[in-house]
Amino acid sequence: MARLSANLGRSLALLALVLFGYALAGAIGGLIPRHPGWRPPARGVTIWVEDNGVHTGLVLPKRAAGIDWTRDFPAGDLADPRYAALGYVAVGWGERGFYLGTPTWWDVRPGVLLGAAFGSEATLVHVEHVARPLVGAQVRAITLRPEEYVRLAATIRASRAPGRAERGYYGYDAFYPGRGRYDAITTCNAWTGNTLAAAGVRVGRWTPFPAGVMHWF
Repeated sequence: MARLSANLGRSLALLALVLFGYALAGAIGGLIPRHPGWRPPARGVTIWVEDNGVHTGLVLPKRAAGIDWTRDFPAGDLADPRYAALGYVAVGWGERGFYLGTPTWWDVRPGVLLGAAFGSEATLVHVEHVARPLVGAQVRAITLRPEEYVRLAATIRASRAPGRAERGYYGYDAFYPGRGRYDAITTCNAWTGNTLAAAGVRVGRWTPFPAGVMHWF
C-alpha cells in the first residue's frame, strides 16, 4: 500500500511538472513575435480577433478584397437562413468531439478535454453568421492590407476539408469538415495565431492559449 501511494504521488508530481512546463512554454511562445516588423496600415480590411476566455476565432466581413464568404458558407447551411443576412462570419477551428460535445463551457468534461489534448485527426471549422463586432476587452480590431487579407482567406479555406455542412448549436452557425490534427501543440488558439501569421501579421510564435494571440492587438 505504501509503495502504491508513493508511485501515485510521483505520478501526480510528474503530471504537475508537465502541466507547469506546458503552461510556461505556451506563455513564453506567445510573447516571442513572428513578423516583428509588421505594422497595420492606415487603411485596409478590418477584421477582428475574439476571445471567449478559452477559445479564439476570427471575425471577417463577408465581402472584402475580392473574397466572398457567402459562397463558402451559404445561407442553406444554417438552421435559420435569415441569419445569413448579417454582414460578418466568425470562424474558428478545433477538435470535433470537443466542439460537438461542448455547446457551452458548462458542458466541458474531463474526458473530452483529455481526448482533445492527446490529439485527434477529426477536426471541424465552426462558422457563425454575426453582426459587426463591438471592440472591447475580448474583441480586438486588426486592419490588414488587401493582399494580407487574401492570404488569410486562403489559409482559412485550406483548413476546411471537402464535405457537407453540419448544423451548429443555434440557428446562426454551422460546422464544416476540417483539415489538420488537433493536439496540445496545435490548439484552436494556435490555429488562430498560425492563420494570422500566414497573412504576415505580427503575433506570438506559438499561441496555445488565448493570451498569446490577444496580447498583440
